Amino acid sequence: MVLVKDKKKTIIESFKVHSRDTGSADVQIALITERINALASHFKDHKKDHHSRRGLLSLVGRRRRLLGFIKKKDSKKYEEIIEKLGLRK
Repeated sequence: MVLVKDKKKTIIESFKVHSRDTGSADVQIALITERINALASHFKDHKKDHHSRRGLLSLVGRRRRLLGFIKKKDSKKYEEIIEKLGLRK
């Protein structure tokens, strides 16, 4: 599931750390979360799509590792990201 340019741009604008930021951990987590949400809705219609499910699991693992990195560096920022994205933890 590829994100539309406009949607991606708005996500980057809301999570960027500095003016030219496109790849910080915060932005990556937000983009991955958006892709995960799109795939979750895809699985409501296509229950037997196991190949895409494997991709979903890899995205969830990547997001978990990035969140662990942020939590180690700055726990306040971690809580802020979790709250903003509406994730459990």
